[in-house]
Amino acid sequence: MLVTVQRRKTQLGGENLTDARCPERFGATMGRSMSTFDDPFDADRELTRSTCVCGRHRSIAEHEHAEHALRCEPVAVSEEKRYEGVVASAVMRAVFPQDAARRAFLKSVGAATALAALSQFFPLKLATEAFADAGPPEKKDLKVGFIPITCATPIIMAAPLGFYAKQGLNVDVVKTAGWAVIRDKTINKEYDAAHMLAPMPIAISLGLGANAIPFTVPAIENINGQGITLAIKHKDKRDPKDWKGMKFAIPFDYSMHNYLLRYYLAEHGLDPDVDVQLRSVPPPEMVANLRADNIDGFLAPDNICQRAIYDGVGFLHILSKEIWDGHPCCSFAASREFITTAPNSFAALTRAIVDATSYAAKAENRKQIAEAIAPANYINAPVTVLEQVLTGTYADGLGGVKTDPKRVDFDPFPWQSFAVWMLTQMKRWGQIKGDVDYKAVAEQVYLATDTRKVMAEMGLTPPAASYKSFAVMGKTFDPEKPDDYLAGFKIRKSS
Repeated sequence: MLVTVQRRKTQLGGENLTDARCPERFGATMGRSMSTFDDPFDADRELTRSTCVCGRHRSIAEHEHAEHALRCEPVAVSEEKRYEGVVASAVMRAVFPQDAARRAFLKSVGAATALAALSQFFPLKLATEAFADAGPPEKKDLKVGFIPITCATPIIMAAPLGFYAKQGLNVDVVKTAGWAVIRDKTINKEYDAAHMLAPMPIAISLGLGANAIPFTVPAIENINGQGITLAIKHKDKRDPKDWKGMKFAIPFDYSMHNYLLRYYLAEHGLDPDVDVQLRSVPPPEMVANLRADNIDGFLAPDNICQRAIYDGVGFLHILSKEIWDGHPCCSFAASREFITTAPNSFAALTRAIVDATSYAAKAENRKQIAEAIAPANYINAPVTVLEQVLTGTYADGLGGVKTDPKRVDFDPFPWQSFAVWMLTQMKRWGQIKGDVDYKAVAEQVYLATDTRKVMAEMGLTPPAASYKSFAVMGKTFDPEKPDDYLAGFKIRKSS
């Protein structure tokens, strides 16, 4: 898991298991069941509501009191302790897969005794040495391209907050103008890896819009994190049935933005290829186009939506999570060739991204992250705009202030059912002709098995399965029956 080693500068670290003074220090979970980023040595995980930045106290208030009285500072964690924590955490999860049994055991004996008990039955020292002795990166100096949007948060923040450096990498994250440029520079090997829209590696692998080149998704960058924004002049047109003839921007044809907007319009009886105009516009140019009256609205990343509100030219009609809560948005992508020629570099990159995603998933870190990614060489946006997106307390452009802490969230696991759903939409709107082997494509591109292994090695709890069902606007998607799902849509592109 992650601890903070220096104030304002993130270090990656495992749990400091030799310190049993505060076993509940690893983060609030709001009463939910164990998820990817919960700590298995936290006996009171379901009861804890908030934690401090140093990891020693039950609440922020308790931390602040101690800080004034005792000059509380974060505890540094050595590299050896980091790997010890990762390995011990993984073993703990394997021994106690049931949350209730784990909590009962920890409350009975404490974290330190639990670690000692594990050490008697499992060679933690040898396993720690083996884990820490991963092969050195074949290539340490890497370039990773990104579009300046909050969807790229883990990729961007991993540079200023030290996540890449901790993996022995010197990564130059390169701000890029548009998605076609990202695609072309990655294909041409100007970038070693890139921030891509979640459907893009599928499209590239299938040869849609470019020559077919095998690409992969080892990690999802963000879930949710988009919204439909309309120009202020349309504030009385809240019913999509009134949108006929309007012009909407999307970032790219092969994007969740395109598929979700089409889905939303079709569910309201509009044919997106007949009743409205859809235009591909790079996200950084969307607000200017809205201001110039070139478009009536867009489905875009949340920071673009919030910037339109901040500039007084638009209002938020709906969050994308209201269409599909938990949908993927962007991904961390790399070519198969990069994985083959530089497997250790690829593995180190993936670990850095997963670690950064874990850090970004914690609400208490979001303001720090907003400051880190705001500068001109990253997103180039006012910190207040990014805070509204990342914290989920935001102005809606209609005079209201709303709160939704899951407006955008971060979970790296590349569910292969996500890829299958995207393929159904590619077929629905004529991007793919003929039959498609959904699972073969999904499993070639979305590396759930590899990511599961990396996450387990890092002491996280990846999902046991690679496929799951979910609902989009109330319509259940079963990844085992994609053609049945596709056949259920009345509005689709005629073949």
